[in-house]
Amino acid sequence: MSLQTHLTQLARKHEALEREIHDAVLRPSANDLRIAELKRRKLHLKDEMNRLRRDTDSLH
Repeated sequence: MSLQTHLTQLARKHEALEREIHDAVLRPSANDLRIAELKRRKLHLKDEMNRLRRDTDSLH
């Protein structure tokens, strides 16, 4: 899998988590622990994408 393909997949997962967080927050019975976990996963994906981009930039 190419780096660009991997970054695209991570970005899609990040966007899906953003939508899931948005939907969860709007629910009256929102589970705060679930929302916190989704936010942690989203941040992890963002960190991974940034790390991959930074590592790629350092190679050039």
